[in-house]
Amino acid sequence: MSRKKLVEPVMPATVKKLRCAVYTRKSTDEGLDKEFNTLDAQREACEAYVASQRAEGWVLVRDRYDDGGFSGGTLERPALKRLLADIEQGLIDVIVVYKIDRLSRSLMDFAKLVETFEAHRVTFVSVTQSFNTTTSMGRLTLNILLSFAQFEREVIGERIRDKVAASKARGMWMGGKVPLGYDVANRKLVVNEAEAARVRRVFELFVETGSGVETVRRLQAEGVASKSGRPLDKGDVYKILNLRTYIGEVTHKGNIYRGEQQAIVPRDLWDRAHAILQVSPRTRAAQNRQHAPALLKGLIFGMDGRALSPTHCVKKGRQYRYYVAQTVLRNADTQGSDIVRRVSAAEIEAAVVDQVRALLRQPEVVVGTWLAARTEAPDLKESEVREALARLDPLWGELFPAEQARIVRALVERVVVGPAGADIRLRLEGLASLVRDLGAIGRAPERAVA
Repeated sequence: MSRKKLVEPVMPATVKKLRCAVYTRKSTDEGLDKEFNTLDAQREACEAYVASQRAEGWVLVRDRYDDGGFSGGTLERPALKRLLADIEQGLIDVIVVYKIDRLSRSLMDFAKLVETFEAHRVTFVSVTQSFNTTTSMGRLTLNILLSFAQFEREVIGERIRDKVAASKARGMWMGGKVPLGYDVANRKLVVNEAEAARVRRVFELFVETGSGVETVRRLQAEGVASKSGRPLDKGDVYKILNLRTYIGEVTHKGNIYRGEQQAIVPRDLWDRAHAILQVSPRTRAAQNRQHAPALLKGLIFGMDGRALSPTHCVKKGRQYRYYVAQTVLRNADTQGSDIVRRVSAAEIEAAVVDQVRALLRQPEVVVGTWLAARTEAPDLKESEVREALARLDPLWGELFPAEQARIVRALVERVVVGPAGADIRLRLEGLASLVRDLGAIGRAPERAVA
């Protein structure tokens, strides 16, 4: 009894080889860590189909084109991009997928892909849907199938949006970045008491100062940090001030609902902060300047070595500020002495500020500052120092008084006034720290005015 030996079909020598690339995709990354996942199942079916066409010259290319965790509604997928690049280089003849929606769920995107395939004479095959893209009927069938795939994706999207809206209307937390002040337990926000104290501190400082920049400075001085431990910046502060989660509410598309989470900011504190936020940053800055502290307090002295004290008077509803000698305050006789009785605060402060701003423009000062700052920042460039100091000039008039005073105190050592004028002594070693501060203050005008 003879026995026939089973052999694999042999490719005839006259058949042209067709290089086949298998493309697989899964919208989410769930389950991809399993030993045999969805992508493996798609690839196994496609490779079996390629093997069945061996007699037609089909051979499998070695490269794998697998996109796990990428939506079919976009072409921004790494494996797909690599596949298209190989097609353009003439390395592929046939693309094999399990279903057409693995390649794309968008009719417009798929039309673009088909154009690319046809331009490079590449055939597209779905192992579960029989059609041929080289014929008009095949393209019609393909478009109908893609229309249904796109419709399915849009319906799924609508269902998800409706579910999110319904859940938020019930006050549920729907995931995302966990805000400072809360942790997540059983898919719900629970108060983190240590972080909640930081959130309340942000509101308290903003209500106290009326300034985002001053609030950030105070927070950084106190060591108040974000959930990751990074120092809070101005953007963080305004996000916190506007997040209604902190008063126990949930927002969705302009609607506000009562949330399941516990509030961590008292309503009256929230209302006071938002009353301030209703005023524009520039207006708040102007209002703060009307109540500005004396810029040179503790820095201005008379010829006798005694400090001049800030004072003011009001005439016809207008406030006038002065720096007055100690002897005048004690009603002592200063006739015939070289002691200046009083000096206009606006004039002497303007003179000091002009000196400081002129100093920042001098090339030798820029170089000296750069050399001093490099001890802490070796990669700092001279051009970066020059740009940082130059930013201060146009922003000075928009800085809050507290910021102006801090900069003046960093740069001015002493101001001595006498009958002949004022002697302004500058503190050059303060410039290096000023450059570091300007990196945060001067990135954009709005960072300096609120």
